[in-house]
Amino acid sequence: MQQEEIVIVGTGSTGDGYKMAKRVGHTIEKIRGSLVPLTSDNNVCKQMQGLSLRNVKIEIKDVEKNRKIYDDFGEMLFTHFGVSGPTILSGSAHLLRYKNIDKLLKEKKIVLSIDLKPALSEEELDRRILRDFEEFKNKEFKNGLNKLLPKKMIDVIIHMSKINPYKKINEITKEERINLIKILKKFEIVINGFRPVEEAIVTAGGISTKEINPKTMESKLIKGLYFAGEVIDVDAYTGGFNLQIAYSTGYTAGLEIGK
Repeated sequence: MQQEEIVIVGTGSTGDGYKMAKRVGHTIEKIRGSLVPLTSDNNVCKQMQGLSLRNVKIEIKDVEKNRKIYDDFGEMLFTHFGVSGPTILSGSAHLLRYKNIDKLLKEKKIVLSIDLKPALSEEELDRRILRDFEEFKNKEFKNGLNKLLPKKMIDVIIHMSKINPYKKINEITKEERINLIKILKKFEIVINGFRPVEEAIVTAGGISTKEINPKTMESKLIKGLYFAGEVIDVDAYTGGFNLQIAYSTGYTAGLEIGK
């Protein structure tokens, strides 16, 4: 019952479609938010809330199995609760379908890795940093990253690098610089969950597709009963595709009913 209440609050519908389908014998796959922001208890997200990154590469991985779940290139956003933005929302849809995902999230085995400079190899990034360091060689480290990073990210990167922020740039060792490069190419955040269904663009779950004729949208269990749209257990990776699912299933069902 609690699951049905969540649906009623979060989707803008009454949720009666799921209830009625279940009462006549249909299987309802678990209702969850898809295309939804991800949460993290890492304080750096809160420190950088509101910071939008463009042209970054992300990878979401299962560190227990050392397996990539999803990767993407584009935009993302840091928030007070974790991360959001186009690449993150698409990644959430893949996470929902990953085996034992709730257990892995609870055990902190899901990690978001961000390549902040995907256009540069480590060697190319090193040369870029050396040019900046030469320009700012007499400044303190905390004042020498303005060309390299967004302002909101500088303190976080400095803390992660373990380089004294007051150290003169011309005193930074090669070892410290190489460590800085590794952080910029692999900025990691542990993911611990999904935001509520109220914040999702679309829901995953619903009436099992195995119980619906895909050519007519008619129930395989009840003659004359048709389904369309998000009540069915179908969802896609962008809002546009989900709208197309609604239009196409509605059109198909309408044609059949008209006959």
